[in-house]
Amino acid sequence: MLIALVLALAGCGGVGNDPSGDAGGKASLTTMGFGLPDEHATARVDVYRKAHPDVDIRINEGNFDEQQFLSALASGSPPDLIYLDRNKLGSFAARAAVQPIDDCVKRRNVDMSQFRQGTVEQVTFDGKLYGLPEFAQVRLLIMSNTVLREAGLAPDQLSTSDWSALADAAKRLAKVTGGRVERIGFDPKVPEFLPLWAKANGVDLVGDDGKTVRLNDPKTVEAVRFTTDLVAEQGGWSQFKAFKDGFDMLGARNQYVTGQLAAMPIESWYINTLAANSPDVDVTVLPFTDRSGTPVTTAGGQAWAIPKGAPHPEQACDFMVTMTATDTWVTAAKARRDALAKQNKPYSGTYTANRAADEKIFAEVYDGQSNKIIDAGVRVALSLQDKVFAWPANPAGAELLKVWESAVNRVLLGQQSPEQAMQQAQQEADTAIQRAGR
Repeated sequence: MLIALVLALAGCGGVGNDPSGDAGGKASLTTMGFGLPDEHATARVDVYRKAHPDVDIRINEGNFDEQQFLSALASGSPPDLIYLDRNKLGSFAARAAVQPIDDCVKRRNVDMSQFRQGTVEQVTFDGKLYGLPEFAQVRLLIMSNTVLREAGLAPDQLSTSDWSALADAAKRLAKVTGGRVERIGFDPKVPEFLPLWAKANGVDLVGDDGKTVRLNDPKTVEAVRFTTDLVAEQGGWSQFKAFKDGFDMLGARNQYVTGQLAAMPIESWYINTLAANSPDVDVTVLPFTDRSGTPVTTAGGQAWAIPKGAPHPEQACDFMVTMTATDTWVTAAKARRDALAKQNKPYSGTYTANRAADEKIFAEVYDGQSNKIIDAGVRVALSLQDKVFAWPANPAGAELLKVWESAVNRVLLGQQSPEQAMQQAQQEADTAIQRAGR
């Protein structure tokens, strides 16, 4: 009786899904890790609800919680769907915590070639598809023309193709007085953007097999040294981070308006944030390039997956296929554009993992803007969409992320040299992959 009570309580905790909870003949489809923050979410859920009135959708809002999910799985009451960072999906596939969906998409005639290759690689493990990719936000460079002009520099002098020139420009643009940071010249966005810097230097942190890791590769070590040196030359990590944490990133007094930052790489969604909150700020948007000058980028985003033992796998399949379908995305883009227009805010497009959806959105929904930030930013973002690289799904994805971020943090804090930190990270990563592969 006690065990039954525990399992029942676990099923009622808002994470799992108890089939006995289906009411009025409706299947109760439960999600985890998803929310309804704007029209991109609500409009697509409405499309599904109209097409499937016999299904009761229960959106448990909040970020994906790995431990909560595994607990629900262990208790026998998993949700029907999980929504999580694509880079973490491989580790759950390796543990058989999620189901392959090849048959799901085949039965519903989903053309997987319409999805961008890099995003599909992120949800494919050992030759099987485990999820459908959602948004695809590329990384690009945004620079303050005002700050650059004051220093007598042009935007191309902050190109990521010439690391030596970039280091000189960052030092020239930065303001550090008495150890106190007053302006960041160039924020390399490490540790989180290490894969991008390593790729720019000619190395993939994770090999095509998803099991080979190159954290101690000399080119990776060089990328770590360069980016952490950039931070060290601009006040050191403690002061640098404390100053950056004070930015009004999402507001009208953001770091480009106040002159607190000259340049940094960032996800493409930030274009719309700038345009909406500080439409007159003078910035240049450029691609992030490798050292030969070729544009290169990663694409962040989430994916839908069906847990092992999900009570309603067929309805879950219908839901994820609907949420990532071309027409659904177009409906959502129109709803988002119209909602922003009512607030007198610009719409800078919707960027998805579905190439066909993006083509329709930018042909039928996005109609150009008078806002110079969006005019420039959209062109750059679209030019990068098919230049995306992604490290493939691997059995220790979430752990690898922690390993290399921890390694870079140790260098930033002066606890280890780049060589020492990345050698330790390599050993930890190899162990994690071996453990996950058992």
